[in-house]
Amino acid sequence: MSLGSVITAIVTPFDDRQKVDEEAFLNLFRHLLANGSDGVVVCGTTGEAPTLSDAEHLRLVELAVGERPEGVTVIASTGSNNTAHACWMTERVTEIGADGILSVTPYYNKPNRRGLVRHFTEIGKATDKPVVLYNVPSRIGLSLDNDLLAELGQIDNLDYVKQADNDALAQIDGLGLYAGNDDGFAQALDLGAVGGILVASHLVGPQMKQMVTDPARRAEIDASLKPLYSALGVTTNPIPVKAALNLLGHEVGAPRLPLVEADESELQVIRNALTEVGLS
Repeated sequence: MSLGSVITAIVTPFDDRQKVDEEAFLNLFRHLLANGSDGVVVCGTTGEAPTLSDAEHLRLVELAVGERPEGVTVIASTGSNNTAHACWMTERVTEIGADGILSVTPYYNKPNRRGLVRHFTEIGKATDKPVVLYNVPSRIGLSLDNDLLAELGQIDNLDYVKQADNDALAQIDGLGLYAGNDDGFAQALDLGAVGGILVASHLVGPQMKQMVTDPARRAEIDASLKPLYSALGVTTNPIPVKAALNLLGHEVGAPRLPLVEADESELQVIRNALTEVGLS
C-alpha cells in the first residue's frame, strides 16, 4: 500500500501540567491534513516517544486512527532497543488500526549485523502492515548501511526506509525510500523517493507538497525553505518546531524533560526564519 508522500512526524502537545493534550493533538492533526500532509507518524522522536508511557503512546495512536479520514495514513512509531517490547508495541498498534509501523535502529546496546537482522525479522513478524525502517545514525550511534538495508528489504513486511543520513540517500532494492531529514527531501525526490517523513511540514506543508507535485519548481522551493530547515536545527528536535508552532498560535506546549523550551536566542533564530519564509 502507499503510505503517502508528505508524512509529518507530528509533535505531542502537552498542557501546562505536562499532561498529553488530546484536544490540541487532534487540532494539530486536522491542521496538518488540511495543509499538505498525506499522513502522520505518531509518537516518533519528534513526538517525544522516549518520555511517553505505553498507555499514552497507544492512546495517541488510537486518537489519530479514530480521526483519520479516508486516504490518510497513520504510521505508529514502535521502535525500541528491546526487541520484545518493540514487537509487543507493534502488535498493539496493529490491533488499533495503524496503517504502518516506523521502527528505529536499536539504540545504545549497538547490536551487530546478525542481531539487527534478527531484530527486524521479529518486527516484521509482529504485523501485517508495512514497516518503515528508520536509519538515524546521529541519534543511534550505528548505521544501517545500504548493503544491510538491501538484505532487510527481502524480509516480509519490511517495505520502506526512512533515511536520515543524507550521505547515504539511495534507492534500495526491496525498500521504498523516504527522506528522513527536511534538508534531504528534494534530493531524495530527485532520486525517485516515495516521499519524506518530515518536521518542517508542520509549518510549510503546502510548499513541501508542491515539491512533490511540481518537480520543475522543486529546487527553487527547497532553496526558499533552507532558512527554516536551519532554524529547526538550532537546538535539539522537537524543541524548535514546538516553539515555532506556539509562536504561530498552535499551542502545543513545552517539551517534557529532559528537553527544555527554546531560550530567547533560539527563539529569535526561529522568529527570523518564520519571517523569512513568510509565516509571520
